[in-house]
Amino acid sequence: MRKEVGHAKTDKQHSINARHQTHQAAVTSSTKSQSHARQQSIKSKKAAHPTPIDWRAPSENKPYPNLDEQPDLWVDVSIAQQRVYLKNGNDLLYTMHASTGSPESPTPTGTFYIEAEHGDSFFNANSGEGAKYWRSFLDHGIYLFHSVPTDEAGNFIPEEAEQLGKKANSHDCIRLSVADAQWFYTVIPYNTKVVIH
Repeated sequence: MRKEVGHAKTDKQHSINARHQTHQAAVTSSTKSQSHARQQSIKSKKAAHPTPIDWRAPSENKPYPNLDEQPDLWVDVSIAQQRVYLKNGNDLLYTMHASTGSPESPTPTGTFYIEAEHGDSFFNANSGEGAKYWRSFLDHGIYLFHSVPTDEAGNFIPEEAEQLGKKANSHDCIRLSVADAQWFYTVIPYNTKVVIH
């Protein structure tokens, strides 16, 4: 009889232990699920609120490339990505945020070459916008790389500048950050190949 009682106690203890382990597993699983859900929520919030682009500053946190060391330099413009990639052959040297032409006034696609025309600034009375640090790549002063837009007084227009890298909204030119445009204007050699797609 004692043996049976002993077995009964042991069976009961096993049952309690099993329930406790099942409960612990459920709690651990629930905790892991909550932790995973929190991580996913943080990732979603980061995706929903990407790091703002500083339209005044260089696009990357590294020095601009030394172009004297780049014998196969060319400029790759992606309308889909709103980016300008400086490349040496197949090697990526530097990536710049950009805004290309709007659907109503698109940037031409194809292969072009940096032309001789360039300047510190301009203002277009027809569009009511100007820009700084421009370099021509087509039609000798018509299609340009330049800074985010300025008003008639030469002040940058923040609501336009804040679209840099996000939206194609220029009047067919290619907008760059102020720092990138100044560097591009100063350093990119005449006759450098430009591919826009």
